[in-house]
Amino acid sequence: MPKASVTRQIASEKQKLIDFVLDIEKYPEFIPFCINSKVYEKKDNEDQIAIIADLTIGKKPFVDTYKSDVRYHKKNDSIHVTNIGGPLKHLENNWKFIQKENYTEVQFDVDFEIKNKFLNMIMTKSFQFGLNKIADAFQKRAENL
Repeated sequence: MPKASVTRQIASEKQKLIDFVLDIEKYPEFIPFCINSKVYEKKDNEDQIAIIADLTIGKKPFVDTYKSDVRYHKKNDSIHVTNIGGPLKHLENNWKFIQKENYTEVQFDVDFEIKNKFLNMIMTKSFQFGLNKIADAFQKRAENL
């Protein structure tokens, strides 16, 4: 299973960045290969925000949609994502936001496996490159908020 981590320092307030990451419906505007997104459910309670959402990712002819359970834990400023449907055999990613003096440190790690063994092999070889492209897109967009 491909695993990777990325840490970025972004000149923005922590809560703005958290809200930005939770705004899943805007992902197609700036994330490479994200074709569509749809939020089915969003529940905000005292301890957490829970979101069920689809992301359609790919480049023709390899396009697929996966459903995720996204949990923002308010007490520790973290977001945990797991897959609940689609082409992924396994997905787990975590976001952690740490406010520093004049920037926020954003830590992102991801671990996933695609059900299709051939595609999984291809993704494993180019995964770190793709993750860096996505992290670059998030950072560029966040710095322009």
